[in-house]
Amino acid sequence: MDLEEAFQAVGEFGIQQKWMVTVLILLQVYMAFQSMLIVLVGAVPEYHIESSVSPIASEEDLIKHVTFTEDISSIVTEWFLIRHQSYKVSLAGSLFFAGVLVGNVLFGPLSDKIGRKPVFLAGLFFEVLFGYATAFAPSYEVFALSRLLVGMMNGGMALVCFVLTQEYVGKAYWALTGTLTNMTFAVGIALFAVLGYFVRHWRTLATAANSPGVLFLLLSVPLPESPRWLYSQGRIEQAERVLLSLAQRNGRDAALLSLKLASGSAPSQRSAGGVLHLVTHPALRRRTLVLMYACSLVYYGLTLNAGGDTGNRYVTVAMYGLVELPAYPLCIYFINKQWAGRRKTMASFLALAGFSCLFTMLIPVQAGSWFSATSLALLGKLMVSAAFNIVYVYTSELYPTIIRNAGLGVCSMSCRFGGILAPFVPSMKALHHSMPFMVFGLSGISAGGLGLLLPETLSKPIAETLEEMHSPAYQRILEREVHLFEEDLSKHKEIQ
Repeated sequence: MDLEEAFQAVGEFGIQQKWMVTVLILLQVYMAFQSMLIVLVGAVPEYHIESSVSPIASEEDLIKHVTFTEDISSIVTEWFLIRHQSYKVSLAGSLFFAGVLVGNVLFGPLSDKIGRKPVFLAGLFFEVLFGYATAFAPSYEVFALSRLLVGMMNGGMALVCFVLTQEYVGKAYWALTGTLTNMTFAVGIALFAVLGYFVRHWRTLATAANSPGVLFLLLSVPLPESPRWLYSQGRIEQAERVLLSLAQRNGRDAALLSLKLASGSAPSQRSAGGVLHLVTHPALRRRTLVLMYACSLVYYGLTLNAGGDTGNRYVTVAMYGLVELPAYPLCIYFINKQWAGRRKTMASFLALAGFSCLFTMLIPVQAGSWFSATSLALLGKLMVSAAFNIVYVYTSELYPTIIRNAGLGVCSMSCRFGGILAPFVPSMKALHHSMPFMVFGLSGISAGGLGLLLPETLSKPIAETLEEMHSPAYQRILEREVHLFEEDLSKHKEIQ
């Protein structure tokens, strides 16, 4: 039998898979803590500099004459990151996402080459280790370096974690597990706000936010290797053992389970090149170029801007997480409908997020009613969260198993450029209060338009190897994809 038939025999989403996926999904809370840490530990309180003092010539003079009027513990108050040193707060946030970018590049192809489980466990172990380095950093330089390393582990490990939630279950449940993964990340943002409210000292907060990683590391050790990855590598016996173990724990009888070798799974048949196929393969190249232009700038820009909004920063951070929750039931509903599917739903949510940001330009700064720039930003956050969720589910379906992590990694890598730039975009308010949302808005609308160039994957077969993409069923799909792509280009030229 092929792999999908095997999953139906052992249980596509049995008791054992539910436990495994639950561990990986709850891990998103820990990863959200690390992603949002800089919002609270880098909080800038109100301060006062003695006006009677002559021009301050050195940092030592500044420390002597500055008074923080707000009772906040952060890296700003400990290392006096104000005035000409204030850029270091945004730099620390950007270094985290620079690390995420590097992690995406390294961990994706590595997990396709040596396996999902070893890369995932190594990334989680070192993220916990470097997370404690953040909490006990003796200087800003050590703090910034630790954030870079935590980001590297967080980005790479999160990528493999997401793929494992997909590959442990049958294809029919991919949208569900992917959506639950991203939804739990949003819950993690809200829980981080609660944690920050009760734990005010920044070092204690960093320690408390990192400690759950130890528990999840221990729970993740017994997890098996991905049977899909083993199958794509031609390691049929090992894949069968994993599936038989799942069948036993699911209470299924799979004594007759016997996998057939997938086309191109044998080492002698499998194409070499790895990540290079994303460039050399025509269909994969087209998909990768479109997916590389994703919604990360809008998502992280609106999220990381939470700490800078007026009002209670803890409530605001929690709201920017909770506002995502309605997006996920919408995702599950629309992406499983034939008339909507993955492609149209993703493009629509991206465009709506962009328009929500652009409409903030029409609202006066003084607006204090419920209909304000902040409420539209929250609406934009809801829309882009839905799109961000669909992008992950959609991307994992567009790439064969043998290079799924590499493809997801390259696309995530390009998204992280948005995450690196996002902490600096809010500073454009100095030019005009609507400038940050103009940037986010145009980014969302253009990303939605490009998303329409991708093929639909709803109810379509998932390839395990590159060779399977050349099967007759896939050839018909590819021909339709090329035809639609050419139609869109011709329409675009006519409009011009």
